[in-house]
Amino acid sequence: MNIRGFLLFVLLMASAVAFRSYGCTNFLITKGASTDGSTMISYSADSHVLYGELYHWPAATWPEGSMLDVYEWDTGKFLGKIKQASQTYNVVGNMNEYQVAIGETTYGGRSELGSQSGAIMDYGSLIYIALQRSKTAREAIKVITELMAEYGYYSSGESFSISDPDEAWILELIGKGEGEKGAVWVALRIPDGYVSAHANQARITTFPLADGVKSITFDQIGSIFNPEVECVYAADVISFAKTKGFFEGEDKDFSFSDTYAPVDFGGARFCEVRVWAMFRSINAEMDKYYDYASGHNLKNRMPLWIKPDRKISVTDMMDFMRDHLEGTPLDMSKDLGAAPYGNPYRWRPLTFEVEGETYCNERATATQQTGFVFVAQSRSWLPDPVGGIFWFGVDDAASTVFMPMFSSITRVPEAFAVGNGSIMDFSFDAGFWVFNMISNFAYTRYNVIHPEIREKQVQMEKNFIEQANTITSKAKDLAEDNKTRDAVNLLTDFSVSAGNETLKEWQGFYAYLFTKYMDGNIKTKVDVPEGYKYHTPTVEQPGYGAEWYKRIVDETGDHFKMTGGAGH
Repeated sequence: MNIRGFLLFVLLMASAVAFRSYGCTNFLITKGASTDGSTMISYSADSHVLYGELYHWPAATWPEGSMLDVYEWDTGKFLGKIKQASQTYNVVGNMNEYQVAIGETTYGGRSELGSQSGAIMDYGSLIYIALQRSKTAREAIKVITELMAEYGYYSSGESFSISDPDEAWILELIGKGEGEKGAVWVALRIPDGYVSAHANQARITTFPLADGVKSITFDQIGSIFNPEVECVYAADVISFAKTKGFFEGEDKDFSFSDTYAPVDFGGARFCEVRVWAMFRSINAEMDKYYDYASGHNLKNRMPLWIKPDRKISVTDMMDFMRDHLEGTPLDMSKDLGAAPYGNPYRWRPLTFEVEGETYCNERATATQQTGFVFVAQSRSWLPDPVGGIFWFGVDDAASTVFMPMFSSITRVPEAFAVGNGSIMDFSFDAGFWVFNMISNFAYTRYNVIHPEIREKQVQMEKNFIEQANTITSKAKDLAEDNKTRDAVNLLTDFSVSAGNETLKEWQGFYAYLFTKYMDGNIKTKVDVPEGYKYHTPTVEQPGYGAEWYKRIVDETGDHFKMTGGAGH
């Protein structure tokens, strides 16, 4: 048994969070929809108590009869043992050495299906175990569904994004509840040239019924490797719903989402709105779904995937994850909650009551309670050890820097490694904490501090993209010259350096920002004139701004009006 791999798995599971916020976002881009032919998925792991770190499992071989301990990702709770695979693959974050990537969002669904005594496979374990065992997205679907069938499903309703260099799939599933084993589910391949998304609301409605060619059921799962297959589902996904009284009607009219996770106001306004905002930024026809995304016309559902008006780049994907509903009627930087400094964040809870009526804050893609965020980029024209880039960041996507971590690397940056700090263990040498120091400082005066973060972020990511292209070319030459190990070492050194140097850069950046913006001032350093020992900086005091001062007067009248001298 590979002890190192086992200990890393235990450490990760034990360090996972105890509570979960249903607030993650995934975007899926097919080869034909990207600027360079990459397949991409993105994911923000959003939870108020999730610590952002970069997971790593090295490739390993295992003796026959080996067993794997499974711990729930959210809590570190021991769930049971499963049979270990004879060979497992290198995994960095949510991407493996074969360029397979997996993300998720939790939608919950019918509460009566949310628990299953004796089940072993939680959604997090499904992700990371499937990544260790799969060379393609189709194989990952097979691994996930077979594990649930054999060992039971421990979590509530989930949507998964699964990609490889050639395809992107969406898989939605929900457990069968007490007295049953496993889950019901549907997986669909996103058509090439299209994009999809999900954000804590089940999105698959109707789907093509099994014809043995393009659509198959679980009992035909071996046929999933046929490239013609574009839909696969649990054989009992419809019959189970009928047995439980969830659905009546003809099979062709069966809708997975409407049956197992019907959309309500919150499902639209807090969840689907994030999908709509991304779709709207790349397709001119999406405004017609605003009434749905805002929670006011739940029958006007958006399509599962759309064709974008333009091709999508990796930089676009990074910026999709930074959205605060800007440019929409729900722009979080414009309403009263933004306060004087245009802060597009709202402290929880999401809803509040006033005189017996319930109101809500908006919930955008970029949010303060993010543990980590990624864009996984798979490139089919390159050898697998070179092709996969896991663009990784910690904390709020709007304030992070996406760093290039090639998916074949054999170690990760110390600044983001598992065990360097925790959610209640602060460390100045941990990337998660340093990024939080800057983002939380920016929340105090967002309109003046965040533009500086954005400028630095853009420049660093531009440099990383250029450097990644250069290092890709060098590693490709090595791999094609049968020097794959040298290529992996080159990529490892590059990725580790990128992560550790980003931490150092951000540490210095915090010192700069804090010095400049402390105490409500904006200070600028000036040169010391000849004949002086020192010289004080220039100081600006912009206050709250004319619009906010007018709000104060409109609300308070003469309460603050000066009637005498100015005083001191």
